[in-house]
Amino acid sequence: MADQSLLTRLDGIEARFEEVATLITDPDVIADMKRYVRLNKEYKELERLTAATRRYRALLADIADGKELLDSESDPELRQMAKEQIELAQEQLPAMEEEIKLLLIPADPEDGKNAILEIRGGTGGDEAAIFAGDLCKMYIRFCESRGWNVAITSASEGAAGGYKEVVLSVTGEGVYGVLKYESGVHRVQRVPATETQGRVHTSAATVAVLPEAEPFDVEINEGEIKWDTFRSGGAGGQNVNKVESGVRLRYMWRNPNTGVTEEILIECTETRDQPKNKERALSRLRTFIYDKEHQKYIDDIASRRKTMVSTGDRSAKIRTYNYPQGRITDHRIN
Repeated sequence: MADQSLLTRLDGIEARFEEVATLITDPDVIADMKRYVRLNKEYKELERLTAATRRYRALLADIADGKELLDSESDPELRQMAKEQIELAQEQLPAMEEEIKLLLIPADPEDGKNAILEIRGGTGGDEAAIFAGDLCKMYIRFCESRGWNVAITSASEGAAGGYKEVVLSVTGEGVYGVLKYESGVHRVQRVPATETQGRVHTSAATVAVLPEAEPFDVEINEGEIKWDTFRSGGAGGQNVNKVESGVRLRYMWRNPNTGVTEEILIECTETRDQPKNKERALSRLRTFIYDKEHQKYIDDIASRRKTMVSTGDRSAKIRTYNYPQGRITDHRIN
């Protein structure tokens, strides 16, 4: 039996979907980028729900058609087909209703955002940095397997390999909603490359995931930004020695939480293209200010960092990667 209250609610959602579909083709809406982006996100959210609604209505129609056939037909074969059609649709109906109810639950508004993924070596010295590098490779491969774009925006390499600290920018559909549960201390148990006696060591690295700010989320007066350029150090041939591709951004910003004006300093040497480095430095500036100003979300992230990431100590672990036993344990769900 159809849930009439559910059907009534779905009528309104289908009507809104059609309205949004019309609005995103309106030139006036397209000209207002902030509104256009918001409506596009709403369209994608409603599209899944509308598709499920149409499958649900099709099942109800199958049941109604089958009952009508039973009432009007005397042919045994047609009656048997009608019974099978009704039974099949009735079997699928509860699961379909459950799927729709789950889709009706409001999503976290942050889930659809891109993410900034920060990985830092914790307890364990050189091995912790090597493990942070392994985690970085793992997340890059995971992101690529989902069709997301991932780029290293800043990195500090460890003496024996890996990273003391590395920051990844991940862009794609629903990135933050998937990666936000990775925040915490990740522990590894293995014989490290730095070990000469063959002993198993336990080291740790911390992972923190933040929602990336979009250009319209924060107000930045780009005329007040002071830019410096410099040569990127390290190996790389003549380009590194001759071209000032690295950029340094300085911006005076009044912290709304403390009322104090502070200088934000951001460097970017990721590419050999100065304009691209400027663009990425601006993106990191927006993210930094977004992180400070949107306190409602940041308080949640900060408390999660405090309880899950802690100081990067092994005892604050959320997941253990045990190499000798070929086992991964998530300590939140055992």
